[in-house]
Amino acid sequence: MRHAMHVPSRHNRRTIHSAAWLLLAAAWLVSACETEAPSKLPPSASDLMLQKGAKLCDQKTAVLGRYAPTAITRAVWGTGEEVRLPAARSASHAEESWFFDQDDQLVGQLFIFPNGLELKPYPVLRDTLGKLKPAIEFYLNIAQVATMQARESLDPSSLYETGDATSTTRYLVLNSTPKRLLAASFAIDPYAKLMSPYRSEFLVRIERADKAMVGSQTSAKGYADKEPFTALQEFARGEVAHFGLCGVRDDARAADAYNKAITVGFTDKVWMAEAHHKLGLALEHTGKYEPAKAAIQRALVLRPNTAQYLNSLGALYAKLGDRTQAVASFERAVTLLPNYPMARFNLAEAYEPVNVKRAIAEYETYLALVEGSEEDLSRVAKAKERVEKLKRQ
Repeated sequence: MRHAMHVPSRHNRRTIHSAAWLLLAAAWLVSACETEAPSKLPPSASDLMLQKGAKLCDQKTAVLGRYAPTAITRAVWGTGEEVRLPAARSASHAEESWFFDQDDQLVGQLFIFPNGLELKPYPVLRDTLGKLKPAIEFYLNIAQVATMQARESLDPSSLYETGDATSTTRYLVLNSTPKRLLAASFAIDPYAKLMSPYRSEFLVRIERADKAMVGSQTSAKGYADKEPFTALQEFARGEVAHFGLCGVRDDARAADAYNKAITVGFTDKVWMAEAHHKLGLALEHTGKYEPAKAAIQRALVLRPNTAQYLNSLGALYAKLGDRTQAVASFERAVTLLPNYPMARFNLAEAYEPVNVKRAIAEYETYLALVEGSEEDLSRVAKAKERVEKLKRQ
């Protein structure tokens, strides 16, 4: 039985930093807060080389081994650690922050240009930004930019978001003439939510620049993300391990992280339900089927009519040998979400021993739903093979 093993979409993905992280002002100074669909451009095409000292998924010992202990400062970052490198010691000439999870993996980076970095020398980056629509547009007083005189007027700024299959890149740009880069961030996708302009804990990091940011056209208080930081951090850690976003899938680590996220708790039952669901999937992959079933059943208590959870529960019932409950779960899933390919495929497999005609029909429905898709060609091939074989019976 199969689960929908997709990395969460960027629309749901939005980790942090520094006193100068002007991006976080957007939590208060937003004029347009709709997130655009991600660009299909080459993800982070740029001739501005920022990740010279470290790359996402690097181990902390390897990163820190490149620098003298006196060159960096270290601070607690939730259950992980933030390491800061001043601009004078940085190859990027930016104030750098690196964010490590509790497993010592680099999960996020932040580059601050307090005086702004003119984009004219970087045609590739300028071309990329020119093809992107801003994820957020807002207003700041950028009096700290060296080439501009202090004043009370507000300067329009834009946050651009792009990325690749597993990471999110953001650029905060001052829409001056010429345009200037104020900050850039890189994060493994599940951690991007923590490096978001909606995280309130980082507003305190801009206090030393508060005189430079005054007024707003629109209050953005209603957009603040108030979910517990540690819960989101542990959930992100679980996602990285569960989907193998740093190259190695580790469901024992994922289960530990999801369980810790649940223990901390979420204010939104949708988050809590998904944490239980993902805990169930991680436990299933470690062979702990009964605890996995209990976790997914808990997710369904929180969100009873969720087709994805019913599909996952059906897969567990099948592995436990309870075909009746498996079929019932898959049937409920496709009733709630008729165009759910994975549940259709699973239902077809469950029907094969008891109802060949229905199995053929479900395989054919699955094939119609995934026509033209390249997501899982091996499953498509299997479905076609099963249809041919069942029709010959």
